[in-house]
Amino acid sequence: MNPPILIIMVFSLCMGTLITITSSHWLLAWMGLEINTFAIIPLMIHKYIPRAMEATIKYFIIQTTAATMLLFASISNAWLTGQWDIQHMTHPIPLTMIIIALALKLGVAPLHAWFPEVLQGLSLPTGLILSTWQKLAPLSLMIQLSSHNTMLLIILGMLSILMGGWGGLNQTQLRKIMGYSSIAHLGWMILIMQYMPSLALLAFMTYVILTFSMFLTFWYNRSTTINALSTSWTKTPILSTITPLILLSLGGLPPLTGFLPKWMILSELTKQELMLTATAAALSTLLSLYFYLRLSYAMTLTTSPNNLPTTLPWRINFSQPTTTLATTYLISLSLLPSPPTAIAFLSH
Repeated sequence: MNPPILIIMVFSLCMGTLITITSSHWLLAWMGLEINTFAIIPLMIHKYIPRAMEATIKYFIIQTTAATMLLFASISNAWLTGQWDIQHMTHPIPLTMIIIALALKLGVAPLHAWFPEVLQGLSLPTGLILSTWQKLAPLSLMIQLSSHNTMLLIILGMLSILMGGWGGLNQTQLRKIMGYSSIAHLGWMILIMQYMPSLALLAFMTYVILTFSMFLTFWYNRSTTINALSTSWTKTPILSTITPLILLSLGGLPPLTGFLPKWMILSELTKQELMLTATAAALSTLLSLYFYLRLSYAMTLTTSPNNLPTTLPWRINFSQPTTTLATTYLISLSLLPSPPTAIAFLSH
């Protein structure tokens, strides 16, 4: 892509998200979401291949449908109550419509089927943007609405955790696995945002850091399937040794970084007397942990059938600087003591 065009698209992407996050008026929020959607489409389609074209068209149709529903619901709310303010969404019908529209934009179950399919058609850097930055604007709107419709959010959160676990069990494509992982993590955030928004934000930040590390690993390793991961030991032995720690952290295995947000969420759900919901969410995490263990097994515990003379030429000479990868790995593996401090900071 032409560098000036790339700069304009990235600037528009950031600006659309910031407009939505900082707005208190529904029309401004809708405008930010639209700028955000139109800015990422050229990035998705910069490799002109049929799979990317299909993914881009699917993404455009889904996002347009969600934006239209959100605009119709906000206009209906203004007509019924005379309020355009985001935090004064009081009428139950427009409120439900907007939550469903935001769930469709985020890819939350049961409106999740488009997300793994779109992610599969994109390059890994664009998939990383779609899995992290593109979630920020709809999530910020949903946090502002979270205290008004408790039961709907609990249902969406539990369905997302379950579908994110079940959907990833039989996958061999790494981008689809990361897509279902994103759905499961969003379920945890939606489950807790109505009771403790700062904890939902902390869970999102932890998810972004860990996902950033995994996408960079797949990109540097030039792997898009589980079979391609099985040759990682001969190509990038040090990377293959450290990556299972990130995968198990994504699964929420103690004592790694990803365990602490889940632990604090379960603790808060218990305080809210939602013991059954907390138990179901904790058990559903085992599904996600299974396919993370599959990736760890394929990457580290299996050795491809290579003799010694063929091992060395297979090593990858990185064309990109590895400073970013090393930094994200260091942050991912050293964040365990910091979340209580972050929660105290975010609460004030």
